[in-house]
Amino acid sequence: MKIDYHVHTAYSDDSQYALADCVKDAITKGLDEIAITDHVDYGVKSDWDSGEDIAYRDGMPIANVDYSKWEKELRHLQNQYKNQISIKMGMEFGMQKHTIGQFKRLFDRYPFDFIILSVHQIDDQEFWTYDFQRGKTQKMFYERYYQEILDIISQYKDYSVLGHLDLISRYDQEGNYPFVKIKPLIEKILNRVIADGKGIEVNTSYHRYGLSDMTPSMDILKLYHQLGGKIITIGSDSHKEEHLGAYIEETKQILKETGFQYYCTFSQMKPIFHDL
Repeated sequence: MKIDYHVHTAYSDDSQYALADCVKDAITKGLDEIAITDHVDYGVKSDWDSGEDIAYRDGMPIANVDYSKWEKELRHLQNQYKNQISIKMGMEFGMQKHTIGQFKRLFDRYPFDFIILSVHQIDDQEFWTYDFQRGKTQKMFYERYYQEILDIISQYKDYSVLGHLDLISRYDQEGNYPFVKIKPLIEKILNRVIADGKGIEVNTSYHRYGLSDMTPSMDILKLYHQLGGKIITIGSDSHKEEHLGAYIEETKQILKETGFQYYCTFSQMKPIFHDL
């Protein structure tokens, strides 16, 4: 199968890629299945039907998915192209400890196939703006980041995989932080993921960000394998046509060389294993 399991469209606040165009491009590229995983980030973004005024940044609304429009269009496209491509209903939940309840309610509203659980901000301070890292030492923001993930997954179970597990390293201006210093926390996270029957993703966007390591790092992937982790998805984190499907096949080969036997797709929140 040719797949992409991390795909954003114009229903995400940071993309202008029309959902219909995304599906047609995926077909043109020869993809067999994609998971639409548009952003929801409670705490820093508002719902369209929340009654709050929607803020804008650089002409783009700082808002979560317009759920009713998104579901209607997604269902239409699933039916229209059912003989050409499988389109899975997913989302990327940008979670914080204090927003868990909101995500529980959202998950209960729709028959999701797949959920990426990511941490993009803590205490409503975003990483990409460096608001979270500002005023903290490397040790402080790395440990707080991984502790937040551990605290969330200790309480919240309605997810499929952890997204770009070492995302904080992408937004670290102080250089590489030694893996050995953070390994105990990461090991706790991975053990919890495995015990709960969940997985992690390989996010191929590290290529376009020019990072020196994979996302997550090879150290994390090797540790996940050593601990017995088997559920793993591969996604481009695409926001436009040129990202879609990028480096998926190359990643399958890396995973095979690392010792993994399978990659996964999902249906109705259940993993489906495919030989690498």
